[in-house]
Amino acid sequence: MAMVPRWMPLMALGLLVLLAGGMGWFGPGMIADSSAATMARRSLRGSEGNESSDPKAFRFEHEPVHGAVDDPEMVATEVHMTINNHTARRALGYLSCGTGNPIDDCWRCDPDWHLHRKRLADCGIGFGRNAIGGRDGRYYVVSDPGDDDPVNPRPGTIRHAVIQDEPLWIVFKRDMVITLKEELIMNSFKTIDGRGVNVHIANGACLTIQFVTNIIIHGLHIHDCKPTGNAMVRSSPSHYGWRTMADGDGVSIFGSSHIWVDHCSLSNCADGLIDAVIGSTAITISNNYFTHHNEVMLLGHSDSYARDKAMQVTIAFNHFGEGLIQRMPRCRHGYFHVVNNDYTHWEMYAIGGSADPTINSQGNRYLAPMNPFAKEVTKRVDTNAGAWKSWNWRSEGDLLLNGAYFTPSGAGASASYSRASSLGAKSSSMVGSITSGAGVLTCRSGNRC
Repeated sequence: MAMVPRWMPLMALGLLVLLAGGMGWFGPGMIADSSAATMARRSLRGSEGNESSDPKAFRFEHEPVHGAVDDPEMVATEVHMTINNHTARRALGYLSCGTGNPIDDCWRCDPDWHLHRKRLADCGIGFGRNAIGGRDGRYYVVSDPGDDDPVNPRPGTIRHAVIQDEPLWIVFKRDMVITLKEELIMNSFKTIDGRGVNVHIANGACLTIQFVTNIIIHGLHIHDCKPTGNAMVRSSPSHYGWRTMADGDGVSIFGSSHIWVDHCSLSNCADGLIDAVIGSTAITISNNYFTHHNEVMLLGHSDSYARDKAMQVTIAFNHFGEGLIQRMPRCRHGYFHVVNNDYTHWEMYAIGGSADPTINSQGNRYLAPMNPFAKEVTKRVDTNAGAWKSWNWRSEGDLLLNGAYFTPSGAGASASYSRASSLGAKSSSMVGSITSGAGVLTCRSGNRC
């Protein structure tokens, strides 16, 4: 058999990237590029309930969760195989900047990233790695920061973009601060891509990802989110409905799957910075910078909501920074891979949980506060030791500093941890480098991010 020259696959890949990449700038809200299949929206929710056991939430007991994993152990095996074999999805690694962060090394060192924006969708890791967002759709350029009418949004606004039925890759024409009157209710197959500009969603309502699938949120400042509601809000071109009061989360993930939140900076919201409840699964939260907040991240609706047993969330390469108190994350029922994060501040605890979650902590750096009574990384919430000693919580390769300690539990069943394993952990000695770019990046056209 004739040998294929080594340069030919790279040339073919380069041609594909060039064909798939370039985008131009268009008028207000104008859409460009090819579209794909549409997704119908589900009915709207009432109150989420969060910490309490909210009876209203149980009307969703029989709602299907798109993307729930039938055989998590097989999925975990496939992930490790992908990591070890460097499959075609990682062929973009020839651009590697060598930071050790597999997401960033996939796209950040390309000076023409702005011509190849959709390459980002092929760089996901963890349980949310299959979130393609609007990769197969057209570009939508947000040119208007206004949100005057949540029922009849103007073309060119972010609300008009996210409610469309078709896949869209949403970008911004310029720097802007968007103050939302009501929750930004997203439709399926959307990417919000803030690279190249400085976009704040702040001082009003924030993002709601509810009963949808395939969402990517990248490069946004999300802060000072407030409770809103008791109002009509549009969720698709053909439907709007009454919304009860929202909690004021930065990003609320509700009954949804294949979600990826990457390189955002989040702080100071009324409730959680990122909450995932009511059977949400296949989620990756990566490269974010969290600061100045009390209850940072809630994963799981309530101790009695058993459907969250299917939840799988990867929390990777994030920086948990100044002014944080607790819940980084606070977990219920499901399977949680906490890997290569940098914890430099907490006042009460870093990782908590109840209702028998499986927590796999690998390669993190935990720097305890000076308070001698807050050195423990972990907290079992409202549960006596007789119950939680059987929960599978482990610390593997973590760096514990300034007296920090992690209290493990459980028998360490391999089947349980396989369901809470989503990528290969790097050494904790690399955490500083891996997380050095956490939060919103400063990206300009023609330069590496």
